[in-house]
Amino acid sequence: MSDYSKANSPSQSVVVSSSTINTAFDNSGAGQELALTIAQAAEDRKAGDIVLLQVSEVSYLADYFIMATGYSRVQVRAIAGAIEDEIEQKFHRLPLRTEGKAEGTWVLQDYGEVMVHIMMPKEREFYSLEAFWGHAERIELPTSEVRGD
Repeated sequence: MSDYSKANSPSQSVVVSSSTINTAFDNSGAGQELALTIAQAAEDRKAGDIVLLQVSEVSYLADYFIMATGYSRVQVRAIAGAIEDEIEQKFHRLPLRTEGKAEGTWVLQDYGEVMVHIMMPKEREFYSLEAFWGHAERIELPTSEVRGD
């Protein structure tokens, strides 16, 4: 065996059970709170047709997807900015990635366990993400009257 392969082979094995992994990474409550906060921030900026899907059972990309409509490029950017500000203030987090803010027709914000899609009506209708992820569980959002706003 060469010196390279000896130096890079593990000296001992580590056994990790699936229950250890599930316990270590089970933060679905935190993910749902993050998703609901994002939806509320979008609603505060008058986003239309906000949909929250729990995709953890059908996708490894995220636990939740949020889709919202902005009716102008300025509003799409404003919704994205409001979400970013609210999550930074409440959770001390910034998105891992943000795409499309310059164009303002479809902004994607990736918060790890939550992915946010803010789209103009034409893009939302054309890409129809709700239909694509139709087999995911749809989470009912609290209404303004229930929250006491």
